[in-house]
Amino acid sequence: MAEVDVAPTFGAELKDGFKPANVWVANGIAWLDDIQSFYRERSVIEKEHSAKLNALAKKYFEKKTKKSASLSVGDTPAMTPGSLENASLTIWTTHLTTLESIASEHEKYANDLIQKVADPLKYYSGRFDELRKRHVEYAAKLEAERDSSYADLRKTKTKYDAACQEVESKRKKTESAFDKAKAQSQYQQQLQDMNNVKNTYLIAINVTNKQKEKYYHEYVPEVLDSLQDLAEFRTMKLNALWSTAASLETTLLQQSNSLVDHLAQEITRNQPHLDSMMYIRHNMGSWQEPTDKMFEPSPVWHDDDLMITDEIARVFLRNVLNKSKSQLGDLRREVDKKRREVEGVKRIKQRIREGKENKDEVQVVTQIFSMQEDLHQVDRRRLTAEVETSTITSAVGDVTLGAKNHNFKSQTFKIPTNCDLCGERIWGLSAKGFDCRDCGYTCHSKCEMKVPAECPGELSKEERKKYKAERQTAAGALLKPPTGTPDHVAELPALSRSNTMNSLSSGYAASANRSISGSVASPRTPAEELPAEPSAPRPAVKPKSRLVAPPPSAYISELPGSTIPTKPATEQKGKMLYAFEANGDGEISVPDGREVTIVEPDDGSGWVKVRAGYKEGTVPASYLEIYPEPIVPQDTGSSFGNRPASTYSNSGSSVNTVGLPVKKKGPAVAPRRGAKKLKYVVALYDYTAQSDTEHSMAEGERFVLIKEDPGDGWAEVEKGGATKSVPASYVQVA
Repeated sequence: MAEVDVAPTFGAELKDGFKPANVWVANGIAWLDDIQSFYRERSVIEKEHSAKLNALAKKYFEKKTKKSASLSVGDTPAMTPGSLENASLTIWTTHLTTLESIASEHEKYANDLIQKVADPLKYYSGRFDELRKRHVEYAAKLEAERDSSYADLRKTKTKYDAACQEVESKRKKTESAFDKAKAQSQYQQQLQDMNNVKNTYLIAINVTNKQKEKYYHEYVPEVLDSLQDLAEFRTMKLNALWSTAASLETTLLQQSNSLVDHLAQEITRNQPHLDSMMYIRHNMGSWQEPTDKMFEPSPVWHDDDLMITDEIARVFLRNVLNKSKSQLGDLRREVDKKRREVEGVKRIKQRIREGKENKDEVQVVTQIFSMQEDLHQVDRRRLTAEVETSTITSAVGDVTLGAKNHNFKSQTFKIPTNCDLCGERIWGLSAKGFDCRDCGYTCHSKCEMKVPAECPGELSKEERKKYKAERQTAAGALLKPPTGTPDHVAELPALSRSNTMNSLSSGYAASANRSISGSVASPRTPAEELPAEPSAPRPAVKPKSRLVAPPPSAYISELPGSTIPTKPATEQKGKMLYAFEANGDGEISVPDGREVTIVEPDDGSGWVKVRAGYKEGTVPASYLEIYPEPIVPQDTGSSFGNRPASTYSNSGSSVNTVGLPVKKKGPAVAPRRGAKKLKYVVALYDYTAQSDTEHSMAEGERFVLIKEDPGDGWAEVEKGGATKSVPASYVQVA
């Protein structure tokens, strides 16, 4: 605020400004009521705060009492602590006691606000308003006196005007009067009266002006100054009461600070190890480390704890040792690296506790914990590799020396491929396997550790074919039925042609061309293993690489005595993906999983004519999976003649396998016959769906076109009853 040499006064500056000044002073006095209401409400809040603090302290005193023993020495201490509490609980008791003391201070502060601030404010507000009203009454009296002087002056002026008028009237009469002397005498007499009235009027003017001067320069300024003094007196008292309120709050804060300072000093006495020491002291007991695990022979196979070291076992051990040794160096380096990282972050945590670094310690501890978890996982793998290496080396020595390991690479085989170790098929999305990038050796994932380390190195295409044939011959020999009494139960079925349901001559098996005696035909190239091109014209769809055996319905009658004529080998087959119930003429009911023969392919109407057993009819094309044309089995001279290969398959995709198939629900509505012909699209490239609203596609896969690209680069297609989107540039109209 600006400072002045002499404080201005209302009387000197405002002159006739009593009324607005009075309103301003009245507003200031009325404001005292707002201030005292504020302190009364503040007092209520402080009382409520005090009550809540007391209730909070009481609540947690009760909780502490219930948990005191378990927090001090645990739930099952070896020694009873009595009434002792650990250091942390003692500090917690001090904290709650301090809270109660702070609540008492707030209660005292609330009472003082009423007694020493709010009540005096109310008292002074009433007294000040009484004084202001006295000023108003006096100012009104002065104003009445001023108005009375003005009224008297106006009356005198009226008398003077009347006298002047009378003089003028007398003068005019002298001019026309008969007795001029008398008229002249009356005129002179009236003129003298007029002069007296005039003098009276002039005196009244001077008196009124003097009264006016006194009113505006003495009487009203004195009232204004008194009113100003009243306003300033109100401010002085307000400041005094404010100072009292501030002093009361300062006392509250000082007392609270004193209590909190005492609590802070007590907290410093709570060393982190004190609670741990008390818990240890009351829970010390005898402990014995669990004994090491020992070899336990099977109750049905009595054996000892010696490792098997024959040639087959050495192959397995060599592969395990090779894998463990190859991982061990990397794991040790990774463990050392992660341990150094953990130590570095621990040093950061120590600097934070010492106050040398400003970081979030909780975040740093969380980071340490996460890094220790990673270290633990890697260290477990390192320990496993070390123990495996030392165990195998102590039993058979370092058998990896001089080994020619295969350069295996994991992959999923998209075309039928045999394992070069066991001779079984590796096929299907879930059938993972390995192949050597150098010599082309293929095996199951389960067979990887049984493969001898005899890789001939990188081979040409012809050499790979030669070695492949040799390996398949050796693997096929393993699949021959035993000639004598077996020492164990054979895992693979016999290859006898008389046991058709357990033979490997199914269209699914790569050994479909083996002879009855187990001899192996000349090895096929991958191109020869692909299904033959169908003779009938087909839509521009890339055939799926799957070989399927003809179903029993191709050669077994459904009714006694019924015969089915032999169909050409080029007949197209399919399998029902869902059960279909006939709803009209020309349709046929077929259960899900049933193989059918394609009589008339889909002409665009969405329906296919099929034969199931001796019955023919139409089914929805979306309910049907059409197979490529089956491979015609070679004539082996068997008495079975042209009977197709067995329906048994060792692959994961058998059509008529043992066990009931899971009931699947087909599309809700089959396409209506006679409706508008459907348009199809064929996938040009593989595509993986990025969300649930998209279809995944394999190159050559066929879909029903629902909606062409509207301009956003996507088309809507239907497959298996589900309509989803695919990139428009990835498909073309069939």
